[in-house]
Amino acid sequence: MLRLTIIYFLFLVLFQTIVFSNEPLKQEVPLIPLKDFFRNPEKASFTLSPNGHHLAFMMPWENRLNVHVQKIGSDEITRITSATERDIAGYFWANNNRIVYIQDKGGDENFRLYAVNIDGTEQKDLTPFEKVRVMVIDDLDENEEEMIISMNKRNPQFFDVYRININTGEMEMIAENPGNITGWMTDHDGKLRIAITTDGVNTSVLYRKTEADEFQPKITTNFKETISPAMFTYDNQFLYMVSNIGRDKIAIVKYDIENNKELELIYEHPDVDVANLISSDKRKIITGVSFVTDKRHYHFFDSERKQLQEELEKRLPGYEVVVANMNKEEDKVLVRTYSDKSRGAYYFYNLKTREFFKLAEISPWLDENILSDQKPIQYTSRDGLTIHGYFTIPKGVEPKNLPVVINPHGGPWYRDSWGFNPEVQFLANRGYAVLQVNFRGSTGYGKKFWEISFKEWGKKMQDDITDGVNWLIEQGIADPNRIGIYGGSYGGYATLAGLAFTPDLYACGVDYVGVSNLFTFLNSIPPYWKPYLEMLYEMVGHPENDQELMEAASPVFHVNNMKAPLLIAQGANDPRVAKSESDQMVEALRSRGIDVPYIVKDNEGHGFRNEENRFEFYEAMEEFLGKHLGGRVEQN
Repeated sequence: MLRLTIIYFLFLVLFQTIVFSNEPLKQEVPLIPLKDFFRNPEKASFTLSPNGHHLAFMMPWENRLNVHVQKIGSDEITRITSATERDIAGYFWANNNRIVYIQDKGGDENFRLYAVNIDGTEQKDLTPFEKVRVMVIDDLDENEEEMIISMNKRNPQFFDVYRININTGEMEMIAENPGNITGWMTDHDGKLRIAITTDGVNTSVLYRKTEADEFQPKITTNFKETISPAMFTYDNQFLYMVSNIGRDKIAIVKYDIENNKELELIYEHPDVDVANLISSDKRKIITGVSFVTDKRHYHFFDSERKQLQEELEKRLPGYEVVVANMNKEEDKVLVRTYSDKSRGAYYFYNLKTREFFKLAEISPWLDENILSDQKPIQYTSRDGLTIHGYFTIPKGVEPKNLPVVINPHGGPWYRDSWGFNPEVQFLANRGYAVLQVNFRGSTGYGKKFWEISFKEWGKKMQDDITDGVNWLIEQGIADPNRIGIYGGSYGGYATLAGLAFTPDLYACGVDYVGVSNLFTFLNSIPPYWKPYLEMLYEMVGHPENDQELMEAASPVFHVNNMKAPLLIAQGANDPRVAKSESDQMVEALRSRGIDVPYIVKDNEGHGFRNEENRFEFYEAMEEFLGKHLGGRVEQN
C-alpha cells in the first residue's frame, strides 16, 4: 500500500581535524570517460510483483529509461513502455499483471498516469489531461481494478481525490478539496480518513472515523512544528506520527488522533531526526526505523527483521544494505547496496529456499577501486554551530594545496548524505577535492537548526559555506587561488551568492537551475505551491515587508561585485525555478560586457533528465573548470 507521508520539507574556531591518508600518488589514476559517470544505468529501480513471480525494472531503450519485465528464472525480457522523448519518471505494480507508470512532458512536472499489461498490451493513458498533475494516494493492494489518486484537474491550485479504474480510466471524485487541503491519507483498508490543511502558516490534521463522517480538525500547529501521519496502526484505530512536538528532533510516536493525544514514544535519536518507519504488512507490525547520522543506520523492534538485516550485511560486507522491496508473502526480497564509490547493485533473496543471487550492477562500467572515498566531516561556524558535511579527495593524492569545488546542495531544506554521487566522483577523478556542506537549514538535524536558516539566504546560510572554504584553506588542503563553486537549484543560488557576496573567494562558478532574484522566484512558483506562500514569506522573505532584505540577498542586484567566470545551465520548462531566473543573471552580466556561457534546453525542466543533455552540460562544465581551476579534461 502506498501511504502519503508528509515530511517537512568570531571566525572559524575549534575545527575538528580530519585525518586523511598522506600516501602520495604512486601512479596517476586513469581518466574515466565523462559519459561513464552520467549515462543511464544498465538496469535500475527493480521491484517484485505482488506474487513474487516477476521482476520489473528500468532499462534504457532508444536512450530513454523504459519499464521492462522479466519472469524470475527466465532470461527473456519484455519491454512494456516505449518512451523516446523522455525517461519514464516512475512506476509500480498495480496487480500481478498490470503496471502503472507516470511521465511528464519536457520536464513540466505535470505527471500523467498510464497503465500497461506486463506483456506490453492494453496500454492506457488514464489521465489524458493537459497541465494537470497526478499523484498516487493509495494503490489499493487488495483491489486489483482500482486505485486512489489526487489531481489538480478542477483547479490548478488544489488536488481533489478520485477513485480510478486502472484498465478503463473511468474515475469518480470521492473528495473535493475545499481549497486548503494539501495532503490526503488512507487507512489499511483503503478508506480516505486523513486530510492535511494549511492556511500558509498553520497546519492542521483532519480526521474522520469512517468515510460517511465529515472531516474534523484534530491538531493545529505552526509550520515550524511537525506532527505528520506516517501510517495507521494495523487495527486502523491510531496513527504512527513523525513529530517534534515538545522536542527538537523529529521522533516516531503512536498517536490517538480521535482524542488528540500522544500515546507512546516509539523511537527518537538524540542527534538527528527520525522519520522512516519500517513495517511488515503481512505480519501487521512495525519492525524498525532508519535514520541518517554520518551514514544510514537502523534500530529494530522485531528480531526477525533484525536478523534479516544482519544476514544481508554479512553477505554483502562493506556496503550499506537496504531491503528495497518484498512480495506480498514477504518470502522473496529485493536487496539494494549503496556505497560512496559505487552506484550499487540489486540482489534477489528467496527466504524459503535461501537462493541468493545478483540481479544487476547499476553501472558495471565504473571501477570502484579507482574512485575516491567520501569522508564525513564537521567544523565549527563563526557563530559556534557544528556544521556537518562530506569531503572527497582525489584518489591517491596528498590532501595539500588542491584545487577544490564547493558543492552546496539544493532545497535548501534538504541534506547531503553519504553515498555515490556521480558529480562528486566525476570532479574527484578530474583532480578536484569536493566539499559538500550541510549548512544551517539542512534537514535532519532538528527544529532549531532548521529554523535559524529563516530569512538567511545569502547571509548566515552562505557564511556556513564560506566558513567551510576558509577551513579548507587554513588546513592547507585547498589552494586559495583554485577554488570553484557549483550547485543546482538552491545550490545554484548559493553559487551566485558566493560569487556576488564573496567575490575574492572563488575563481569560478557553475550555476545549474539556480535562483538569482528572490522576488521573481516567489512570484513564479507553481500554482499548487500557492497554499504554502505565507510559509515561504516567513522562511525566505516577504516581497513588500522584507524588500530591503530580499534585494540584499538577490545576486542579480549585485552583479557589479562579481568578477569570477560563470557558467549557467537552465531547463526552459522548469516549474520550480523559472528560466527567467537564469535569463536575468545572464542579461545583467552581459550588460557589463561579460560573456557568460549559457546552456538552455527546451525539453528539460528542473534539471536535465535526458542523457544527451546531461552529457552536453557536464562536458561544458569539465572544460570550464579545467580552464579556470586547472583540473584534467578528457580529450575527445
